[in-house]
Amino acid sequence: MFIRKAFPAALAVAAVFVLSGGAGLDRPVPPSGDDGIRAEACTVIMVGRGASADGSVMSTHAADCGVCDFTWRHIPAADHKPGQTRRLYRIDQIRTWPPADGGKWAMVLKDPTPVALPQPAHTYGYHHSVFGYMNDQQLAIAESTIGNVRKLANPTPTPATNITMLTLLAMERCRTAREAIRLMGSLAEKYGYGNTDGGEMLAVSDPKEIWVFEIVPVGPLWTPESGKPGAVWCAQRVPDDHVSVCPNEARIGEVDLADEDFFMASAHVESFAVEAGLYDPKGGKPFSWKRAYSPAEGSAVSSEGRRSRMWRFFDLVAPSQKFKAETANMDFPFSVKPDRKLSAMDVMALTRDKSEGTVFDPVRGLRGGPFRNPNYYKGTRLISVPNVEYTTLTQCRSWLPDPVGGLVWVALGAQDTSCYVPLYGGATAVPPSFSVGDHFVLDRDSARWAFDYVDFHVQVAYNAAIEDVKAARKTWEDGAFDRVAEADRAAAELFKRSPKEAVRHVTGFTLKNAADVVAAWWKLGDDIWIKYNHLGLYDAAKRRSGRIPTANPDWWNRAVRAFDVLDEPAARPAGNR
Repeated sequence: MFIRKAFPAALAVAAVFVLSGGAGLDRPVPPSGDDGIRAEACTVIMVGRGASADGSVMSTHAADCGVCDFTWRHIPAADHKPGQTRRLYRIDQIRTWPPADGGKWAMVLKDPTPVALPQPAHTYGYHHSVFGYMNDQQLAIAESTIGNVRKLANPTPTPATNITMLTLLAMERCRTAREAIRLMGSLAEKYGYGNTDGGEMLAVSDPKEIWVFEIVPVGPLWTPESGKPGAVWCAQRVPDDHVSVCPNEARIGEVDLADEDFFMASAHVESFAVEAGLYDPKGGKPFSWKRAYSPAEGSAVSSEGRRSRMWRFFDLVAPSQKFKAETANMDFPFSVKPDRKLSAMDVMALTRDKSEGTVFDPVRGLRGGPFRNPNYYKGTRLISVPNVEYTTLTQCRSWLPDPVGGLVWVALGAQDTSCYVPLYGGATAVPPSFSVGDHFVLDRDSARWAFDYVDFHVQVAYNAAIEDVKAARKTWEDGAFDRVAEADRAAAELFKRSPKEAVRHVTGFTLKNAADVVAAWWKLGDDIWIKYNHLGLYDAAKRRSGRIPTANPDWWNRAVRAFDVLDEPAARPAGNR
């Protein structure tokens, strides 16, 4: 009965939305047509050096799109002769191409913009996937789509930059977060920003600090010949002893450009908002970046969990402040001092959070089924989602030489069934298995498919199989911290007499450790398949079989029988048979 009554109500709401024309011109929208993918994809967590347990600056990015290219590439450092140029390309975050066509990055080269920038004398080496994540100077970046008011969208071919292209240029040319922000902002203003992207946020960090950089297009009528800036942007630094989060919502509020230690922005950041009718200085309220350019209405409760990530993060890191789920997301602070300093393992746990024990818990009641699977119920937008391409955790560590100090921890596939694998930012290669793979072709040479292999088998008997994954993580993820510490010591010592030897050492460690983890995950997938085959419990060592203890518990059987009674044909109205 409850279900049948809900359908007409939902249809009525949908009808009102359609008849009213959907979102208004001043409401935030995703950058293009993939609304369901881009609107709520990618959570970024930021940790200042004074808020981290070891003094590192940390950021995370979850590529939550489900259809993006998940391969990784290393771009080597290079020296350039005078007169050499760097072409800019249109790079869609979402679109992929079959490996037979050359894959994403070969096809990107077939869609250049007219712009070619002069090359500097030297460009830095870096690792990238959908975005540039870390270079050999310990510059790190993480991304989250924030949307923008509809009138500012510029999906035309006119802009020569989008967010992916900007991150790659920053990786190539910058050593610090401030340098990267100024470069990306100036290039977007000069050559235009948009095309495949709308409002975007980047967490930009180095060993000393971390910034929130937010950028939006300036509308479809902009041209390079207009003489006007082709983008508007703003940046705010996270205090060193604070943490912050971006769950696909603009985070920068009031802007104080007189405080150069904490704010940067395009010169027209406020005047353009006035010109576009997004801010009225006569209204008596101070200028707010997010309220002008990308307002997001609603709270965790009012949105029925679709906007729960903001509240959930702050409640987890600072429970003493008693943040309320009823608080409008626009009213949450930019950042907060955590109740305790966070380790890299703590941050990894945050990326795996599924709102356990809250009203948004996806296994509450019947939602998780008999095996308490948090991936069945889709009503709440959690920090951890099953369709993630990969998750990154970057660490910038000031006490180590740059090629040794930078780390990108990568968890391919779903966070809960994957394992974070460390890649040194100074490594001159990424693991070969990280560089291949496609969503639509099973590839046993692909690391991502090893993790998807495990994930697929875990879903069958989740509450039991996830314990096998956790046991494997103790060896390969928790144990990696000890292995990294040893590699750090060896590489730092080598660096004193030969930086090249130190780079070779961290490269060798990166490749071998990743190969070992991927091999272990393929075996883990086989073991889980055997162990829970036919929803049984098979002990290969003892050659015995039994029953999964929690399979079809009594409460589940009772619920099924109760629903069967309600759903019997005799109990239905004649028109619903």
